[in-house]
Amino acid sequence: MRSKWSYPLLILLMILMLINLYLIFFYAPLEKNMGIIQKIFYFHIASAWVGFLALFIVFLASIGYLWKRRPVFDNIARASAEIGTIFITMVLVTGPLWARPIWNTWWTWDPRLTTTLVLWFMYLAYIVLQSGGEGENRQRLSAIYGIIAFINVPLVFFSIRWWRTIHPVVISSSGMNLSGKMIVTLVFSIFTFTVLYLNLLLLRTDIIKLASSINLLKEKIHEFNY
Repeated sequence: MRSKWSYPLLILLMILMLINLYLIFFYAPLEKNMGIIQKIFYFHIASAWVGFLALFIVFLASIGYLWKRRPVFDNIARASAEIGTIFITMVLVTGPLWARPIWNTWWTWDPRLTTTLVLWFMYLAYIVLQSGGEGENRQRLSAIYGIIAFINVPLVFFSIRWWRTIHPVVISSSGMNLSGKMIVTLVFSIFTFTVLYLNLLLLRTDIIKLASSINLLKEKIHEFNY
């Protein structure tokens, strides 16, 4: 059964997406050095934000499961991890697309890139762990791993501040090195992608809950037949 918020959020998302595309391609000015390629920036940063947000939800839901032992927390953590991994994948794809014409290379073992790749592998492992069947042991181990894996998220965020890197610092203590229209577009992109994440989270959580109910029904039918 879908949440009562599903359809209003979906309609809101459609409107926000259209506005966001207009802001990115028509409202925000071209960056004087990078030109049109800088437009990837708005997708790249928004994807990174949602990726980190999704993995933070995994962290919170994992704590919630260990505390309350309620399957709903495990469902939320599993769904959010899958969505977060998709957005981190988008970060790893859009990053090289942006870097190639600017840095003249697709990939470099920069601290930010390397820690992001490690984070991606860690959450792929989490998804594999979650797919290891039903049962409280799997849920408990997944929750513990989800908490431990989140330690890498602040490592990714602060990597460009702790080590020498060619990756630009978008937000510093002095603010954003962007024009007013660019800041508006970036903030709106982050908001739009956040609403996209909420839509996906509701949908995927419902699917996981439905799949669990079907598996439980199959077990009961199997027991009845025997």
